[in-house]
Amino acid sequence: MKDKTDTILVSIAMCTYNGEKYLHEQLDSLVYQDYSNLEIIIIDDCSSDQTLDILKDYSNRFSFIKVFQNESNLGYVKNFERAISKCSGEYIALSDQDDIWELHKISTLCNNIKDHTLIYHDSDFVNELGNSLNKKVSDIINLYEGGDFRPFLFENCISGHSMLFKRSLVGRLLPFNESYFHDWWIAYIASNYGTIGLIKENLVHYRQHNDAATDILKSKPQKEENRLRGCDQELIFKKVTHCKTYSNPRNHAFIDHLHQLMAKRLKSKGFSFELFMFLLNNMNGLFYIYKKSFFSKLNFIRKINRAYKY
Repeated sequence: MKDKTDTILVSIAMCTYNGEKYLHEQLDSLVYQDYSNLEIIIIDDCSSDQTLDILKDYSNRFSFIKVFQNESNLGYVKNFERAISKCSGEYIALSDQDDIWELHKISTLCNNIKDHTLIYHDSDFVNELGNSLNKKVSDIINLYEGGDFRPFLFENCISGHSMLFKRSLVGRLLPFNESYFHDWWIAYIASNYGTIGLIKENLVHYRQHNDAATDILKSKPQKEENRLRGCDQELIFKKVTHCKTYSNPRNHAFIDHLHQLMAKRLKSKGFSFELFMFLLNNMNGLFYIYKKSFFSKLNFIRKINRAYKY
């Protein structure tokens, strides 16, 4: 679907690392988008397989692809930071190396972003061979749209591969903190300084395999400490502290109060009724993304009022 938005340059920031197995299929789904005004910035993070050769072949055939290779391994968070910093488009999309995009993905997002700071879409899961797993992201978590920052304090529903955001956001995003997922941080900042739009259509086939960086389907065995990680208050406190530093001034009062309650709770090492009630009163905002019942969320609030040690 084309319209006047084709006049706007869209940058696709892609990061690669030993991705030769699925790279051809993903690159084909990028270069043949029905949106005509694209640049594709690809940063390779010191691959040791044939990834760089594949990238150079595509860049020789498609002039809008620019390929760079890091001198040393940065890791995917800092690699995406470098890729985004090299983008010159008014809109920026992120791409992993192993998914498959629908060819109308960029045009659909561009035609619907309007006044939103960021827009994203639903995705369906496929296996290593690209075959459907008959499940989509919205089956697992609730997808948020609007201008409330609270859902992103504890959780994230916006994967990097699904988002398109305005270049005006970049100055507030970078540099990334390596301790946190870059896509969560982008979603949090976007919700602080604008609104988030949602396309309820599967525009990416999100490949699940053993080498994938994320495991949203929880298909891999999890260690006990990782299972408890989501309700460990010390880790949540560090995340809230990071959010507090970069929040929009209009949201300071809320985050400051939450931060103070959590700091008090950690210091006392006892159950905090005050923190419990604050989380309970803000449950619909803070825990919107969790696809759980009221009682499951209540139990989660109870758990994060006590610190796990491991």
